[in-house]
Amino acid sequence: MTAQPSPTRVLVLNSGSSSVKYQLLDMSDGSRLATGLVERIGEDSSARLKHTPLGTGEGGGESREWNGPIADHETALKAVAEQLAKDGLGLDSPELAAIGHRVVHGGKSFTEPTVVDESVLAEIERLIPVAPLHNPANLTGIRTARALRPDLPQVAVFDTAFHTTMPESAARYAIDVRTADEHRVRRYGFHGTSHAYVSRATAKLLGKAPEDVNVIVLHLGNGASASAVRGGKCVDTSMGLTPLEGLVMGTRSGDMDPAVIFHLARVGGMSIDEIDTLLNKRSGLIGLCGDNDMREIRRRIDEGDEQAQLAFDIYIHRLKKYIGAYYAVLGRVDAVAFTAGVGENAAPVRAAAVAGLEELGLTVDDGLNAVRADEARLISPAGARVAVAVVPTDEELEIATQTYALVGQ
Repeated sequence: MTAQPSPTRVLVLNSGSSSVKYQLLDMSDGSRLATGLVERIGEDSSARLKHTPLGTGEGGGESREWNGPIADHETALKAVAEQLAKDGLGLDSPELAAIGHRVVHGGKSFTEPTVVDESVLAEIERLIPVAPLHNPANLTGIRTARALRPDLPQVAVFDTAFHTTMPESAARYAIDVRTADEHRVRRYGFHGTSHAYVSRATAKLLGKAPEDVNVIVLHLGNGASASAVRGGKCVDTSMGLTPLEGLVMGTRSGDMDPAVIFHLARVGGMSIDEIDTLLNKRSGLIGLCGDNDMREIRRRIDEGDEQAQLAFDIYIHRLKKYIGAYYAVLGRVDAVAFTAGVGENAAPVRAAAVAGLEELGLTVDDGLNAVRADEARLISPAGARVAVAVVPTDEELEIATQTYALVGQ
């Protein structure tokens, strides 16, 4: 009797509060079979599903869109399953090995990808107080997918897991230990799947093994974070208990004196919720100049807009401080890698971030930096002491890779 080949496909789900992003990958070669997005879930009849088959089945790369009522995540995932089935890629396919789920917060409990069972679900739910915007949506996605395919392994891949290798000296805040432990107050870090992927991809770009390379990873999107990676393991990262700490971001303040909160409450008469909204949604670049799109900010700078210039300068100043700090943490730096929307596409940000750091071995070649490309590449001059790289992140591939490594035969 001929043995059946082992299933090699992984469906990656990223469930937000009102959206589901998804990709179907074949882990035999890492190829994408389909990708899509469901957004505005639960918003009357304004929901939208965009699905793109990538070279498999009759669809052959032509996107399909559907607009209409999608009441909840269960309805959304059923709609995704229908779209995949049209291309011969349905959830009932015997070639599907597992479903991998992005989970934002795993606390100290989850240090690696984990097959979901009731105890895992309970712990993710227990962590909701430290991730109230993300973990509930992640849980909904997992539970819905389990109901649709109860026989299939469901794997949780945690944003925080890559950062659990930080030493206590980096992870602890300098507050009363008993209070911190009681309320789980510590630095967890986020964007972990991106930092893991990019640090490994940077080592590959240098022709070295991850364990032989020290990398500063700069994940610069609307949310932004930096990490210091020594020998493939994170030893420090800029985000903390929440994604608010660290770099200047699109709408988040990043680092600031915590007494600002007391001042705004006592002197400004603001409530805790109002301050929360201010720091998370009305700060960062949008608070400084009214725009959180780096392309628009650069356009305004070119037209002589002083407010946009100041916002850019504050953004770069914070970024340089973290590069210098993580250089000191690592002691030896082999590469600085820029990734995510701004990091991959904004040449002026990359140039400004390392300008003046020549004594640290950091510089970019203007011609290489100006090139737009989809693949990982070096933008530092030949022979530079520290490589400067642009490495497109691929969180979905990272989630699929970790999922398949756990359950693949």
